Amino acid sequence: MAERQRLAGKRAIVTGAASGIGRASALRFAEEGASVLAADLAAEELDETVRLIEAAGGTAASVVANAADEDQVKALVETCVGRFGGLDVVYANAGITGENVAFFDATVEDWRRVLDVNLIGPFLAIKHASAVMRESGGGSIVCTASVAGLRSGAGPSAYSASKAGVVSIVQTAANQLTGTGIRVNAICPGLIETGMTRPMFEFARAAGKTDKIGQLNPLRRAGEPSEIANMAAFLASDEASYVNGQAIAVDGGLSSSHPFVPGKLA
Repeated sequence: MAERQRLAGKRAIVTGAASGIGRASALRFAEEGASVLAADLAAEELDETVRLIEAAGGTAASVVANAADEDQVKALVETCVGRFGGLDVVYANAGITGENVAFFDATVEDWRRVLDVNLIGPFLAIKHASAVMRESGGGSIVCTASVAGLRSGAGPSAYSASKAGVVSIVQTAANQLTGTGIRVNAICPGLIETGMTRPMFEFARAAGKTDKIGQLNPLRRAGEPSEIANMAAFLASDEASYVNGQAIAVDGGLSSSHPFVPGKLA
């Protein structure tokens, strides 16, 4: 466990915790001293997340839950309060990519499915978590957005729109919660190797083009789930006590520039 635990004594919920960014964040939160309630629909993988936390000396429990179902989200919050005695941190991370098709080939059904998980999910997390946090005098809510929500060209249309919505929800909620001591922020990951992006990574490796992965950002590489977890742990902690209503890109610099040809700036 970490010598200096930034989340010592805090009670945290992490959704989408069965793999990728969610698992890395659940592990990091526990390493920093938080009691973690890990949630996901993938029960077996979720149990593995809890096992890894406990093996490292942390405290965790799991709940199989749909982040887009209001009754289940409300029950998730109640479970955290009942098991750990309160709720200080929520990381609304659960998300899906949806169909990777052109804008005009997308279906209404896919849009609804993506918006349910990626946009309604964070809304429900903020709604029900903040009700508990108000009573205890504050807390931190973190949502996973994406660089795809900042401008076009980084993801399918429904996914991008949903993540732009997350940025707006975070800004709106932060202001709606004025005076409560509750902070609401978003992380906008760039290219990270997770279950959602794995097919692209595997394709590049099979084609002998691993050097092309992350080529568009100044660091010229993809990111790791742990690098997003580092930001999540910071935003969850009291060290981020004056950070509120922000959408912070963790993308190797991808979103810092407009498209250009290297060496041919005009």
